[in-house]
Amino acid sequence: MQIVAKILPYMQIVFSIVLILAILFQQSGAGAGGALGGADTGSFHQTRRGFEKFLFYLSIVCGILFALSAFLAIIVKANS
Repeated sequence: MQIVAKILPYMQIVFSIVLILAILFQQSGAGAGGALGGADTGSFHQTRRGFEKFLFYLSIVCGILFALSAFLAIIVKANS
């Protein structure tokens, strides 16, 4: 359990950096008009493909792993 306690902060840092980068690299679907509450004339559904789909799934997986590592940190701290 001590090994996990030593590695866990570094894992959380890595997960958080990858999660931030995956979210920032995704393209925004809303234009300036849609972001400010106005009508955006080019609004249509677009299917994610290729790298955009990879970033979408990567952000979901990193978010889940980051949350699980946070819960594990709480458990490790409570048991020590």
